Amino acid sequence: MTAFLSHARRPAPAACLLAILPSAALAADGKPAINSGDTAWMIVATALVLLMSIPGLALFYAGMVRKKNVLATTAQTLATVALVSVLWVVIGYSLAFTPGSGIIGDLSRFFMAGLALDGVHDAAKTVPENVFMMFQLTFAAITPALVIGAAADRIKFSATLWFMALWLLLIYCPIAHWVWGGGFLQKEGVLDFAGGIVVHINAGVAALVLALVLGPRRGYPTENMAPHNLVLTVIGVSLLWVGWFGFNGGSAVAADGRAGMAIAVTHIAAATAALAWMFAEWMVVGKPSVLGFVSGAVAGLGSITPASGYVDISAALIIGAVAGLACFYASTTFKRRMGYDDSLDVFGVHGVGGFIGTVAAGIFASSAIAGPDIRGLLEGNGQQVLTQLYGIACTVLLCAAGTWVILKIIDVTIGLRVTPEQEIEGLDINLHGETVH
Repeated sequence: MTAFLSHARRPAPAACLLAILPSAALAADGKPAINSGDTAWMIVATALVLLMSIPGLALFYAGMVRKKNVLATTAQTLATVALVSVLWVVIGYSLAFTPGSGIIGDLSRFFMAGLALDGVHDAAKTVPENVFMMFQLTFAAITPALVIGAAADRIKFSATLWFMALWLLLIYCPIAHWVWGGGFLQKEGVLDFAGGIVVHINAGVAALVLALVLGPRRGYPTENMAPHNLVLTVIGVSLLWVGWFGFNGGSAVAADGRAGMAIAVTHIAAATAALAWMFAEWMVVGKPSVLGFVSGAVAGLGSITPASGYVDISAALIIGAVAGLACFYASTTFKRRMGYDDSLDVFGVHGVGGFIGTVAAGIFASSAIAGPDIRGLLEGNGQQVLTQLYGIACTVLLCAAGTWVILKIIDVTIGLRVTPEQEIEGLDINLHGETVH
């Protein structure tokens, strides 16, 4: 999420900051005035984004694995949310959203030092900083939780915890700072309204590296590894879909028309992508599957995320249609040809979808929605597309290399993967001593 934009080639950055925050006001003493309407909306949006992780993502993933691994998969999501929450208030928020340098923030909010009840952040001048901090916490929690879907059925729970902690601090926080916290990508004018780069490309690339380092599941691709309960998955994606209104609408950091448009384009892109995936699968396979429909919806949601505060509904239709078709191809034909086992198609859906949406933000952004302060950078500007590609390239480089190093360190210390016997019998009973009957 970023509610303010800057570009190295544009004058008067302070004026741009105020222009991009239409509901910002100054009190008589010259300090930013906290707006109760904006604050109320941001509290609701925070709850909606948390709902996306627990129980949304937990159910979405749990339904897609085999029955012997459903509890282990759910535990990974629950533990990730808890672990990231603690790390975020201790040091993660400070690394991502304090001034620091162009690469990383400083430690001025270490253990939430200096967080006053009436204080605000430059990116959210009409809501208390504690609300903004919590909103960003929910983003930080769901991103590594997405990644672990690529390792379903075969990763140790202890390795999951170490990976989540290190990946949050060494990969997510720096990239969030680059794009949203005043880092060098934000200063170069990279547009990412609600997380196409920070969340979806970041998670997708990490998931691909994780799948390659771990290797395929035993029996893949010859054994039947069909989802054990798609009803859980449908409930999960329904919660994700509704929660995404907070994800994208909340990224306006105001209860205004821009938030409303972000919600509208989010819904339309998801619906369009779900239909595009469904019809593509119908033509290729002969039957439209429920799993395909919900996967298409998530592809649309991820793809519209970076562009949601910049584009209109007609662009959302195009983005959704392209995302549905491209992510279907990436999750089926491309994955089979490349031979990697991304268990729950995190790269094919989130990585590819995030790339599509991030580029589309440069192609379709409208100054009528994004604000007059960035006119000239948008509306089909080829330079803006190149800027978007530059942001993608920087993210992919750090994420791929950093994720590989983290995984190798964990592998040579405590090991990444369960034993063959544990994998055959199931992670639920072996890692948690419980089963689903």
